[in-house]
Amino acid sequence: MKLLLLSNSRSPEGAYLAHAIDPIRAMLQGQRRALFIPYAGVTVDPDTYTHDVRQALAPLSLDVDGIHTQADPVAAVRAAEIIIVGGGNTFHLVKRCRELGLLGLISDRVRGGVPYIGWSAGANLACPTLCTTNDMPIVDPGGFAALGLIPFQINPHYTNALPAGHRGETRNQRLAELLKAQPDMRVVGLPEGDWLEVDDAQVRLGGPYPAPWFRADAEPVTYQPGQVLPG
Repeated sequence: MKLLLLSNSRSPEGAYLAHAIDPIRAMLQGQRRALFIPYAGVTVDPDTYTHDVRQALAPLSLDVDGIHTQADPVAAVRAAEIIIVGGGNTFHLVKRCRELGLLGLISDRVRGGVPYIGWSAGANLACPTLCTTNDMPIVDPGGFAALGLIPFQINPHYTNALPAGHRGETRNQRLAELLKAQPDMRVVGLPEGDWLEVDDAQVRLGGPYPAPWFRADAEPVTYQPGQVLPG
């Protein structure tokens, strides 16, 4: 399997997917026909979303089609050479993919060698569940199970910063709650600007920032860019 799982879609300068160009180029092996899944973009018109992704990835000369324009979404996934899943609301994304019967099919195709690229909600979708999304549950997704392409969870947009005057839980406290309730889970906190490069069973941290690895009943372990994470 080859996956690129990004925490977010914008570089520190605000350029859309600019930090993803080189990692995407490195993972592709001549594939050009990309299927974009925009279902997480609840407040974004899917045509506009697809256009923006197509423009951002123009340096790679990809042929990007939105799945929402296809008469048969299942056939579109079966024909795709690359699968790209954008960010937004993970609950809405999982709900639409489940309704259309795409979850198992996407998983099978990626396990069969089709490259998978996802950011934010699209990165969450690659996990065993959506339980470490930061999104509001605006719809009932019909279950928390996701694609299960990796054996651990990602918390995108990770930060443990606490704004002045904020009296709620930190991100680490929220993740501690999860691991107390589900101690078998493992979670990587993926800061803005970072990504994971998955090549079969090997997972390598990319980007400029270290990332914490959370397990139940243990202090977080920090991994540096370029290091291989536990499987």
